[in-house]
Amino acid sequence: MQNDNIVYDVDAKLPFGKNLLFAFQQVLSIIVATMLVPLIADASGVYLSQSAALVGAGVGTIVYLCLTKFKSPVCLGSSFAFIAPLTTAISFGYFGILLGAIFSGLVYVVLAVIIHFVGTNWISRIMPPIVIGPVVALIGFELASSAINNIMNTSQSVDNYNLLSIAIGIFTFFVVIIVSTKGGKNLKMFPFIVGIGVGYIVCSIFTLIGIWTGAEALKIIDFSIFNKVTDFKNWLPNITFIGLFSEGAAKITSFGNVVTLFMAYVPIAVVSFAEHIADHKNLSSIIGKDLIKDPGLTRTLLGDGLGSISGAMFGGCPNTTYGESIGCVAISKNASTRTILTACIICILLAFFYPVVLFVETIPTCVVGGICIALYGFISVSGLRMLRDVDLNESKNLFVVASIFICGIGGLVLHISSIEVPSIACALIVGILANFVLRSKTKTPKISQNSEFLESKETIPKDDNPNTEQQKEE
Repeated sequence: MQNDNIVYDVDAKLPFGKNLLFAFQQVLSIIVATMLVPLIADASGVYLSQSAALVGAGVGTIVYLCLTKFKSPVCLGSSFAFIAPLTTAISFGYFGILLGAIFSGLVYVVLAVIIHFVGTNWISRIMPPIVIGPVVALIGFELASSAINNIMNTSQSVDNYNLLSIAIGIFTFFVVIIVSTKGGKNLKMFPFIVGIGVGYIVCSIFTLIGIWTGAEALKIIDFSIFNKVTDFKNWLPNITFIGLFSEGAAKITSFGNVVTLFMAYVPIAVVSFAEHIADHKNLSSIIGKDLIKDPGLTRTLLGDGLGSISGAMFGGCPNTTYGESIGCVAISKNASTRTILTACIICILLAFFYPVVLFVETIPTCVVGGICIALYGFISVSGLRMLRDVDLNESKNLFVVASIFICGIGGLVLHISSIEVPSIACALIVGILANFVLRSKTKTPKISQNSEFLESKETIPKDDNPNTEQQKEE
């Protein structure tokens, strides 16, 4: 069933100019976060570089698109979940970075093989809309603090709090929503390009006034970043596999080092599996096509896993499907995978044009935060929409949703030796257990066929899954 809110379907072929604009908007939605991961994990830039991360995101997404038969319109980018493992891997050089990425990617490959033989019906049973909807919403809620810290200019230090940044961030957000809802037929499809452009211009004006008057609080943009343009050694991305050829595996001195990398990466990849499913359920509801069925969870997992490995060969950072990209699909109403492919090509080309990389570094965090209010908000709302056919007047359903929201928003984490299970994974586990304990054997009323949440056509036992719509017999 095609979602009426999507203007361009997955296989749509757009005019060249319009497709280029849509692709550039996708790049803008993921570029800041993609470049931030290597900066956080390796501030020295010895092993990881921002431009190489762009190449990795482009290559990884192309691999993902090929393995999903160009049916899943989402970009991959550097995964924040692997920042801690990356800091561990850096001590083992290029070989350690690449070996860790291989470990994490193979987790998805193994899961894909298992699902190929046992099917996906178990996923619908243990993660019906009453469970997966709140978990999808949590992804947006968890990212909310990042957006607000960017707007307040406190992402690096609370001492940087700036009222002007807040005003500009909120202004940028309103530019996005006004363009998206009240703009012309074509303009409303490119709210992020307009939002970032207008926000950057406003910040430039205040910065120039600050330079002329000496008012530090007005200097929102650090134009000194452009001074690095003359450092030509930074013009070429620090490609991981090329560094591996020059350095080799000298920093891996024992089998214990390999075990350390395995334990650093694999547990994170296992818990990230839940987010993979949540992302694809969310994207399914947006584009009106069940990606868990077609191209299938086996293919999306293979695409994510092998896309992550191939991306890390270039950029060092394991990749993951980006919620920002999914939000961009929802807001722009364009689900064409040709646009995603074009965005990949743009990412790779931009990585070799250092002035553009520097320009992205100068985009103020408050402008990024204003954009992210819309992006992250759409992710949360998409999850909540999955609950619209769930009867929240029933105590059982209320307990399931409440347990997920409170555990996730409250920040419940599990520390088991050196392994940390993040809050979203913990909330998912609690939600699954609560739904299992409270499941009812009574017949569930049939949900209307226009539900935003698309379930598999496989029949699900009623007593195992009381919260989903009754499936039609094939």
